[in-house]
Amino acid sequence: MKPSHNGPRWLNLFSFASPMQFYPLAGRLIPLFMTTALLFCAVGLWLGFAIAPGEAQQGEGYRIIFLHVPTSWMAMFIYIVMAFWSVMHLALRTRLSAMMAQALAPTGALMAFLSLLTGALWGKPMWGTWWVWDARLTSMLLLFFLYLGFIALTRSIDEPDRADKAGSVLAIVGVFNVPVIYFSVKWWNTLHQGASISMENGSSMASTMLIAMLVMSLAAWMHSIAACLSRVRTLILQREGHTRWVKERIAQGEK
Repeated sequence: MKPSHNGPRWLNLFSFASPMQFYPLAGRLIPLFMTTALLFCAVGLWLGFAIAPGEAQQGEGYRIIFLHVPTSWMAMFIYIVMAFWSVMHLALRTRLSAMMAQALAPTGALMAFLSLLTGALWGKPMWGTWWVWDARLTSMLLLFFLYLGFIALTRSIDEPDRADKAGSVLAIVGVFNVPVIYFSVKWWNTLHQGASISMENGSSMASTMLIAMLVMSLAAWMHSIAACLSRVRTLILQREGHTRWVKERIAQGEK
């Protein structure tokens, strides 16, 4: 069934599956998301490092959670979104879906790396070691390698269709590691502490700490969206460089 083209274009979501339609929309959204990310980041850092009280057992060292938790959440969530776009690509054969997955991967890898780094910085004073082969840490490290593997695989295959298919399969297979990360503290006796926020028990944190962490999480969301949109525009220009509309934009000096 063909989508209806009646009514305003912005109501016809199917039209944005076309790289030509999505490219200018992404360009208009990037400044909005980047500005919002900077605002949330400034407010979150102020709340987390200047307003939130110290923690009774961990002292001031606990404040690294305002970076560690948001980056950990984003590392897992971005991989789930990558798997979603990969399924869409394999099921619907939409070019933009594969580009979205590939545009997300570097940001996901960055978030996973920051999660591991901030976790190590917190672990040294609290646990007395930078690293242990704990179930949570090991599964997060595996997620980081999955991101790197996805990036290496899609960039090592010259033919775009084959690269998209191979990357989509890897993203879908690897997504089963995400619930392992999340539930690892429940399934195994690990050194990593349990979640401070859960659907069953709510939050065990002071309200100021919770607000600061949620605001920093929103900053990570906004940054990730802006980075993805910027990267997917670059991919669109690379993939669609042979088309008339891209040649016209380049001729007009548009980026």
